[in-house]
Amino acid sequence: MASSFPFPTPKFIEGGCLCGALRYRVDFPEGHDFSTASGTCQCTQCRKQTSSLFLITHTVRPASTAFRFTSLSTSTLKHYSPTARAERGFCSDCGSLLYWRPTEGSHICVTVGTIDPLYLFGQGADGKEIPQGGFGMALTSGGGHHLFCSNEIPGVTDRFPFLGRERGTRFPEDD
Repeated sequence: MASSFPFPTPKFIEGGCLCGALRYRVDFPEGHDFSTASGTCQCTQCRKQTSSLFLITHTVRPASTAFRFTSLSTSTLKHYSPTARAERGFCSDCGSLLYWRPTEGSHICVTVGTIDPLYLFGQGADGKEIPQGGFGMALTSGGGHHLFCSNEIPGVTDRFPFLGRERGTRFPEDD
């Protein structure tokens, strides 16, 4: 895929939950802007859902054509809506959080940690279709949006270089 992004960009990626019951594929639409699609969130809900200091996602539009499940069954797919504005899709067997999406909207935020190692950091890549280092920089550049920066942890996440005080758009609260 041609891109002005200074790193290799994928045409598609695949991923899934920890137990393998849910598998997905994302086909990036022509003109997908990798430089602004990644994002982080430091809200309390994302911290509790991921048991981590922040959540990293990659936003894809339109979700209806870009994201699809490839597993034979989605019977373990469950949704949790912490607010009326959004839902989180996860596997009920292993607990993996696969995505976050607004209840009204045309995008989906795929959790980067569920992307297969082949695409994320190049595990087993041939160096032709998929670079040996994978597409990690394109998928997690930190150049997108940073939500709930008002919840930064002083001395820990407020100065963490990846969260990019210099890159992306910072939102104190989600709007």
